[in-house]
Amino acid sequence: MNILVTGANGQLGSHLRLLGGKSQHQYFFTDVDELDITRRDAVLNFVLTNGINVVVNCAAYTNVDRAEDEEALAEQINSVAVRHLADAVKVSGGMLVHISTDYVFGGAGYNRPCREDAATNPTGAYGRTKLHGEQAIAEVGCHCVLIRTGWLYSEFGKNFVKTMLRIVGEKDTCKVVFDQVGTPTYAGDLAQVIFDIVENESYRGNDGIYHYSNEGVCSWYDFAREIARQAGMDRCQIKPCHSDEFPSKVCRPPYSVLDKTKIKETFGIEIPHWTSSLGKCLARLNDIQTGL
Repeated sequence: MNILVTGANGQLGSHLRLLGGKSQHQYFFTDVDELDITRRDAVLNFVLTNGINVVVNCAAYTNVDRAEDEEALAEQINSVAVRHLADAVKVSGGMLVHISTDYVFGGAGYNRPCREDAATNPTGAYGRTKLHGEQAIAEVGCHCVLIRTGWLYSEFGKNFVKTMLRIVGEKDTCKVVFDQVGTPTYAGDLAQVIFDIVENESYRGNDGIYHYSNEGVCSWYDFAREIARQAGMDRCQIKPCHSDEFPSKVCRPPYSVLDKTKIKETFGIEIPHWTSSLGKCLARLNDIQTGL
């Protein structure tokens, strides 16, 4: 089996790259330098020439604030490119595993975990373009396992965990919003789920939309305090604040907890609590820093 992973230099793609090295299948890891997925001819040629059976699309424009000024670019990556991948998979008869976001729900007044069939209502360009990508897949009609996630972090790239480690190591006090609630998602956990679905071919007959994050619920303030606590960095006093103290071009979802019942029951997986997964990430970051 031949598997293409796009966006392979990002947080999720980097973890899949590590897992792919353990597989007996052939993995192709690409980012924009190897394959520009906004070019339909390039995508189709790559998929057909290499006999790709599964495409795992980790590529995305994820800068939420900048997307307000660069919506056309975000649309190209989050929607147009996704249509190209879906078209190629439809032609080849393969499977698309696509990663989407909790931001498709941003504008709705949820107060309980969002199910896959909840009404979408994004508040900004990032959420709109990611929703357009979901709609493009549906319009093409290819085989697809679409996984929405949120609050992604890892040892790789820029993310909240690494930012907070830097801040609490440098400052005596800082403020973090407490009125945005969700669930942190360790990219290593999500990558393992995707890897298992692909390796076991359990995607067969299970087309549809799924939600994945770690278990549990917290605010960004709670998340920040737990990062500092587990890292043993208690010099900085972390204070709660409202979102309006950090003006933004886009309204972020105040409540974006995802209901994971469907993915757990369909694929028979157990999902770890976010606090234990945070511990795994911090341990690996420490190993990286110490050269282990």
